[in-house]
Amino acid sequence: MTKLQDNVVRENIPEHLVINALESAILVVDEVGYVVFLNGAAEQLFQVSKKHLLNSSIYNILPPGSNISNLIKGALKKIAGVMEHSLVLESPKIKRQIVDIQISPLDNLSQSIVINIFQRRIADKLGKQQSYLASARSISALSQVLAHEIKNPLSGIRGAAQLLEEGLDSDGRKLTSLICNETDRVVALLDKMDMFSDTSEINISSVNIHKVLTRVRDISAAGFGSNKKIIESFDPSLPPVAGNFDQLVQVFLNLFKNAMEAAPKTGGEIKVSTNYQHGARLSVVSSDDQTVLPLLVEIEDNGEGVPEHIQQNLFDAFVTTKSGGGGLGLAVTAKIVASHGGSIEFDTEPGRTIFRVFLPTFIN
Repeated sequence: MTKLQDNVVRENIPEHLVINALESAILVVDEVGYVVFLNGAAEQLFQVSKKHLLNSSIYNILPPGSNISNLIKGALKKIAGVMEHSLVLESPKIKRQIVDIQISPLDNLSQSIVINIFQRRIADKLGKQQSYLASARSISALSQVLAHEIKNPLSGIRGAAQLLEEGLDSDGRKLTSLICNETDRVVALLDKMDMFSDTSEINISSVNIHKVLTRVRDISAAGFGSNKKIIESFDPSLPPVAGNFDQLVQVFLNLFKNAMEAAPKTGGEIKVSTNYQHGARLSVVSSDDQTVLPLLVEIEDNGEGVPEHIQQNLFDAFVTTKSGGGGLGLAVTAKIVASHGGSIEFDTEPGRTIFRVFLPTFIN
C-alpha cells in the first residue's frame, strides 16, 4: 500500500469509532430533551444501555431540579454553548461524583445540542498524585536527617537522666523517669519514620487483592472493627494485582482502621468494593508514560467526613483528626501506593467518605 493509499484509509475511519474511543461522555439531545445519540462512555457513566436510553428523555436519568438538568434546559431554550465546572452528578444508579459539563449547539440548522461530560475524579488525580508523592519524598528526606541528627543526642540525654536518678529522691526520680519515657517515645516515632527512607525496590508478584482484603477484614473484625458492619462487593473476575502482599495489607489495614474509627459507634458501616475499569489510563507522576490502572478498590465509611481545613494536606505526615494520633498512617499509605505505581484519592462529605486505590494488573 502506498503512502497516499494509507492516508486515504486513515481518512475513512468511521466517526462513531473515534467518538466511542473518547473517555468523556458525549450525548446529543434534541429540542425536546430526547437522547438521539450517546457514546460508550455515556453508557458507562449513567449505568444504562444505549438501547434503553436512545429516544428517551435525558431527564429520566438525571435528578429532577438538579443543576445539570437546569443547565440542559437552559441550553435548549437558548440554543447556546455553555461550560460549567464542578457540578454534582448523582442518582440512584450513579455514585456521587464531580463533573465538568460543556454544552454546544449541534449545528446552525437544528435545535439539538451536544453534551460533553468530563469526570473530575480522573482529571484531578494528577494534581493529587503530585502532592502525595512530593509529601512522601519530603518525609523520606526528613526521616534521614532525624535519624542521624536526633537519635544520638536523645541516647545521651536518656543515659544522663539514668545517672542522675541514682542520687535523687522520689520526686526527682519521677522527673528523670519522665525524661526517659519521653526520649523513648520520640525514638519510637523516629523508628516509625525509618520506612520513608527505604528506597530499595519492593518485591512485586502476582497478588489476589481479594485475599489481601479478606486478611485485612479478619484482622479488623478481631480487633478495632469488631463492632462495625462490613459490607463487601467484590468483582470475582478481577485479575491479579502487581504488588507486594504484605505492603498491600498495610495499605488497606490503614484505610480500614481509619474508616472504622470514623464510622459512628451505633450504625457504623464500612463498604468495601472492587471493580475493573476498562480503559482506565492515566499519567502517574513517577513515570513519563501513561499507566494502565484498571483495578479499583474503594473503602467507604458513613462517618462525619474529613474536616475541610485538612483535606488538601490529608496525606502529609503529622496531619491527623485523631486526638493522640501520630498522623503517619495515610502518609505511609500514599508512599506504598506510589511505590506500586498506583494512585490514591478520596471524596468526602458529611455522612460519607470514600478512599479509592487504583492499582496495575500483574503481567507475567
